[in-house]
Amino acid sequence: MSKPDTLSELAAHISDALSEDVREHVIAHDELTLHIHRDRVVKVLTFLRDDPHCRFTTLIDVCAVDWPSRSDRFDVVYHLLSMHQNTRIRVMLTAAEDTSVDSVVEVYPAANWFEREAFDMYGVIFNGHPDLRRILTDYGFEGFPLRKDFPLTGFVETRYDEAQKRVVYEPVKLVQEYRDFDFLSPWEGAKLVLPGDEKAQ
Repeated sequence: MSKPDTLSELAAHISDALSEDVREHVIAHDELTLHIHRDRVVKVLTFLRDDPHCRFTTLIDVCAVDWPSRSDRFDVVYHLLSMHQNTRIRVMLTAAEDTSVDSVVEVYPAANWFEREAFDMYGVIFNGHPDLRRILTDYGFEGFPLRKDFPLTGFVETRYDEAQKRVVYEPVKLVQEYRDFDFLSPWEGAKLVLPGDEKAQ
């Protein structure tokens, strides 16, 4: 087979070779995206790296996208670069909170820290990762900050305690002592009665 000259030819070549592994391919905005079965990720990425018509030898990034309303709430996304083809490709799979994704560190050693970041920020578990632990948050951090259901204030806050001479962690406290909450009024917090206030006598 001759070298693929367009994204559609490349997509056809990959889909023919991996017909059991690729669910679908999409070309949009001059970018090729492969949607694959979760348990085939090592096979697919190994093919994309080693096939002479692909040669996607550089892993640019591994990231995740959170869709809390779906049963498989995460999209795990791999961005690859082929300097031979002078093109990029995106590989996507889905995962639930309680399902793991096979690590691709053996295929792309650069995936090591990328997978740790996806674990730290989203809680995606990478099966077979050599050292899957948090990389951006602190030891003992609770929750996963880039999930859409993570509170904007977080769960704990840090401060330096002069008495203990160290940084301490405490539950988040939102100080509201200067606000006057009045949930029955459309002018909540105002000290005067305005026209339209349903509580006005």
